[in-house]
Amino acid sequence: MATSATHPPLAAQVEQLLETGHPLPIVAAGDPVLRRGTEPYDGQLDDALLDRFVAALRETMRAAPGVGLAAPQVGVALRIAVVEDPAPGSPEVLEVRGRVPLPFRVLVNPRYEPEGEARAAFFEGCLSVPGWQAVVARPARVRLRAVDERGRAVDEVLTGWPARIVQHETDHLDGTLYLDTAHTRSLATNEAVAERWSQPTPEEAARELGFELP
Repeated sequence: MATSATHPPLAAQVEQLLETGHPLPIVAAGDPVLRRGTEPYDGQLDDALLDRFVAALRETMRAAPGVGLAAPQVGVALRIAVVEDPAPGSPEVLEVRGRVPLPFRVLVNPRYEPEGEARAAFFEGCLSVPGWQAVVARPARVRLRAVDERGRAVDEVLTGWPARIVQHETDHLDGTLYLDTAHTRSLATNEAVAERWSQPTPEEAARELGFELP
């Protein structure tokens, strides 16, 4: 989908980033690049450079490991993200959370809209906020519009965990971290979540930590 019109500063930034080797360093909360929002993708990278950048995002996401990674998380303010979720876990947890495998895909200039009023709340983490999780209530069903790395239109409705992943990564492109909308009383270390709050839903955590679920 790249065009012949290029913007040297962004292309040069990506070239320089890719020279650092893979996986790429992930930017942590506190860096302004995570708060500034992003520039819509409009061919700033040629096809070859875009392919290399997407491959680096994919490798970095998998190495972390994570289920999504947005360009600002590696310091690039472009409206591009990658997502992928093999959906590991027990059948009970997967069913309650609506977590199904999400094949690897590239989202270029994504946006989403809630479909219906239903909301779902679960613990959520972020590669840019390592070591912590918090409960976030999000629309349970969203309509995603984007294009892929080849400019093919994406227009589909997502539910469950795929909807959550897409919302989380698209929010990154708007300068929003999950903590901005999380129940702050639910904030817990990864170790605390594993030891205390690994139930299929966060209902027990809500009772014990004192926050409300939708």
